Formats: sequence, structure tokens, C-alpha cells
Amino acid sequence: EVQLVESGGGLVQPGGSLRLSCVASGFPLSFKIYDMSWVRQAQGMGLEWVSRINSAGDSTYYKDSVKSRFTISRDNAKNTMYLQMNSLEPEATAMYHCLAQIGQARYRGQGAQVTVAS
Repeated sequence: EVQLVESGGGLVQPGGSLRLSCVASGFPLSFKIYDMSWVRQAQGMGLEWVSRINSAGDSTYYKDSVKSRFTISRDNAKNTMYLQMNSLEPEATAMYHCLAQIGQARYRGQGAQVTVAS
């Protein structure tokens, strides 16, 4: 069974930083062959793509509004993906989920709540 478990969320003041982690397990093949993504969902809104990283970890992609402030990375030896978020703004308040596309199926973790408020 595929499982994605996020951690690292919390309450932070504007301008602060948080680092999210996503630990993956149960993939049909090795974690290291799958591209991974972060998505987020603000209260009352739909899912919004934030960032993606390729299987090797050497190509990354970002939503324009988070470029230069967020950094996605992964440690394939630990089956873990990260999202370093700096200079956080209130607009970043949302539930953050890691996401994996495996064949025709899409898997999403339960999420980590990020709240940016003074």
C-alpha cells in the first residue's frame, strides 16, 4: 500500500521559514524512479500545484509565486522529499500535501498544515 506521510507544518510569522518532509513507502518500484510533487489547498479553495522534482532530484519546477523562496529536494536513500519554504507570506497558508503519480493512479498524503500569521 502506497503511503505518503507529511510533517513539519506549523504556525509561523510572516517572513519566517518552515521545512516540510514527506516520507514515502509501499511504492510498487523504488521511490527513486518516480517524480514527486508538492500541492497545497487553502481553506475553501481547490488543489494548487506548488513544485515538482524529477526522480533523480536534478530537475525542479516551481509555481511562479514561490520561485526563489521555496526549494524542493529529495533524499532517495531515505525515501523522503522536502520543501524548504522561506520568506513565508500569509498567502501561503494552506494544507500542504506530497503527491506521487504511479501509473494511472495519483496518491496524496494527509497533509501538513502551514499557517502564516502574526
